[in-house]
Amino acid sequence: MSRIERKVRSLVNADAEMKSAIETVLDTATDNEVQWVDVRDEISSGQWGRLIEKGILVDGEGGFRIESPDAVREGLTEESDAEEIESTSWTKWDKAAAGLTVGLFAGYAWAPARNIVAGAIDVVLAPLTNVVPFYVVVMIIALATGLYSTLLRVALTDAEKMGEYKARMDDIKQKREDAKERGDEEALEEIQQEQMEAMGDQLGMFKEQFRPMVWIMFLTIPAFLWMYWALGFRGGVEHYAFQNIVIPFAGEVEWTTGIVGPMQIWIVWYFLCSMAFNQIIQKGLNISMTPSAN
Repeated sequence: MSRIERKVRSLVNADAEMKSAIETVLDTATDNEVQWVDVRDEISSGQWGRLIEKGILVDGEGGFRIESPDAVREGLTEESDAEEIESTSWTKWDKAAAGLTVGLFAGYAWAPARNIVAGAIDVVLAPLTNVVPFYVVVMIIALATGLYSTLLRVALTDAEKMGEYKARMDDIKQKREDAKERGDEEALEEIQQEQMEAMGDQLGMFKEQFRPMVWIMFLTIPAFLWMYWALGFRGGVEHYAFQNIVIPFAGEVEWTTGIVGPMQIWIVWYFLCSMAFNQIIQKGLNISMTPSAN
């Protein structure tokens, strides 16, 4: 998009009446030149002044010359569908998963809900607790959540659209840096307007990222509720008497001992395992979670 085209779009976006004023100037111009006396009955002096101020009209031989008429006409047209990034629409299953995920959050505070969900998960995990220590159970849970989290992000995130969003934002950032280096205040004002118009891109990127997160939380919250339930977190009933763990500097401690502020050892151990397994899985499957602008 050329400089003149951006200026025209900026004027029209700020004041819809400027579109008809610019069209009048284009239709009235002879040999690409126009004088105020030719259009004063159809446009206001303020609109005429803004066209001169923005550099759309510049000094000509017998009046004012239209700077790059083709770019001006292009700036008056609606942006084509190809320039718009169509956001991904959520299916009924996505919406159902989001609703159920919100319901699962109740299990953190409401014991009956936690007991129902954790009891169902315990059917799968109870045999495992009889075979391996609790820290291994947590590692297995972290491995499972890391694997399906990575696969869900790959399956449900449109990498091409994410790349388009990133490319557009990188382009605006680069133009802003170039304008700062030149000290072009007028260009900075236009780029600021372009940034405001690009707010929808940020919303679209958030929507693309949040869709897989809904499914990840839908599958991960039950595993967390089982660990809450099994350890008797926050004064709940302790359903398993797991062997204590030995950690550096503290020695042998219980799994519910606070180690990082209010965070207990089992939560910290899960996140450490999860981060490690996520890196291993992504490297092993050669998957990048960062969108490319190329």
